[in-house]
Parts: sequence; C-alpha cells; structure tokens
Amino acid sequence: MAHRLKTETGRADYALREQTVEPVFGIIKHVMKLRQFLVRGKRKVANEWALVALAWNLKRMNVLNMA
Repeated sequence: MAHRLKTETGRADYALREQTVEPVFGIIKHVMKLRQFLVRGKRKVANEWALVALAWNLKRMNVLNMA
C-alpha cells in the first residue's frame, strides 16, 4: 500500500474511495448505529442489510427531494 500511494495513479485511485462508497458505510455505522447485525445466518443478515440499505436510500431520497 505504501508503494501504491507513492505513485500518482495510486493516489488518484485511493482518492476516489473518499467520494464514492466509503462515506455511506461510515454514516450507516455512526448515524444509524449499525455496529453489528442482530441476527445469525447469511440469509438473515442479507435481509437485515437489505432493510438497512432501504432505510438509507429512503432517507437519502427524502433529503434530495426536499432540496
């Protein structure tokens, strides 16, 4: 990683992470307080994650529609 960040393309690729997906996970963890799943099993966790993603998308759509 240190070598990759020394190159200009590596820094550019890493900078893209900041503006794309990672902030969403941070918001879900911090604002929505999803630190761990409440269920066990892949199917149940997938369903819980789908609900969290749905809640985030609805919240985001509401904010964008208000603007």
